[in-house]
Amino acid sequence: MTKWVRKGLQTGIKTTAYPGSPETAAGVSPGRPSCQELVERKDVMSMMDLCPTGALRPTEERIRVDYRRCIHCFRCRRLPAESLVWEPGYEWGEFVSNQGALDKSFSSSLHIRIVDAGACGACLSEIRQIASPYYNIHRLGFFITPTPRAADVLLVAGPGTDHMRLPVEKAFEAMPAPKRVVAVGACALTGGMFGPSFATRAGVGDMVPVDVEVPGCPPPPLAIIHALLVTAGRKKPPGAPSLPETEKKGERS
Repeated sequence: MTKWVRKGLQTGIKTTAYPGSPETAAGVSPGRPSCQELVERKDVMSMMDLCPTGALRPTEERIRVDYRRCIHCFRCRRLPAESLVWEPGYEWGEFVSNQGALDKSFSSSLHIRIVDAGACGACLSEIRQIASPYYNIHRLGFFITPTPRAADVLLVAGPGTDHMRLPVEKAFEAMPAPKRVVAVGACALTGGMFGPSFATRAGVGDMVPVDVEVPGCPPPPLAIIHALLVTAGRKKPPGAPSLPETEKKGERS
């Protein structure tokens, strides 16, 4: 036991510095394709044919990316001669409802109930990492709770299978107000590769009202943490003005 304590003291803190400062370690995010100009119309059409989910949309001579449908298959990056450029990053959480962030009383303490709505396991694996020593959401005042009656946020992954409709709805109804729903991954946003079908919905939005979406297949842990920070009002969605320094609470490594 003393050897582990000594080793820990010698190694020091290894937890990510995000959100206090940007995470620069390799491998924390796969990135995602960026919208960009393509010179030839035929390149636009061939690029669309490569995408298995229809995430690439043409507009004149430009390719746009529907991040809600992108599954990070890398086909648009690896296969065509005129490949898309992928942009680094992980701050992907976006508001999709008019409720906005929870009020300031939740900014330093947030309880999260995780629900598997028929996920393949990839998103749940990434969600599991946010409580690991490297990401350690407890340092931010975020805690995972086993009961929706103590939850402020319902974190849902999966396309929304029929057999999970009632459990998801009951979990949402059991949560005290104010409450928010965060949908994690392409399946939870659109049904992904699995839905809509005879057994699944077109995402969890068909079951409960979603407030914040995290695209990706699966989204990396930092993207999920960013979405939780957005929900708590401690971070802004992509493209929104940054929060003043005085409003950034608990952002320590």
